[in-house]
Amino acid sequence: ATRRGPRSAPPRQFTMGVPLLFRWLSERYPLINRPVSLPPYPEIDNLYLDANGILHKCTHSDDGAAVSPSEADMLLSIGAYIDSLVQLVRPQRLLYIAIDGVAPRAKMNQQRQRRYRVAREKAEAEAK
Repeated sequence: ATRRGPRSAPPRQFTMGVPLLFRWLSERYPLINRPVSLPPYPEIDNLYLDANGILHKCTHSDDGAAVSPSEADMLLSIGAYIDSLVQLVRPQRLLYIAIDGVAPRAKMNQQRQRRYRVAREKAEAEAK
């Protein structure tokens, strides 16, 4: 079956989760990662989403800083983003949204250190 109507990709793509999994899947199954811009669009049965990446995208600005919208605004943004993905992919049977909870303390510390290092390096580069 072919798809109807023009569709555009969501504004950003986030890769999070298991290190090298996306690369391994793409190398093993090359057809899972290809641009689809012109009809006929492939028919997709199941769409699996990692909600952690979506939550981060919808609650942080493009430069990674936390934004301060209301909780209602964040929920609307999350819903709109998921809806745009569903409209783009149009899964026929299943939409599966997974979320794995908060990061462990060690990971949060590592992320904090990385943010400080990046901010310091950026400030040093701007000072030159």
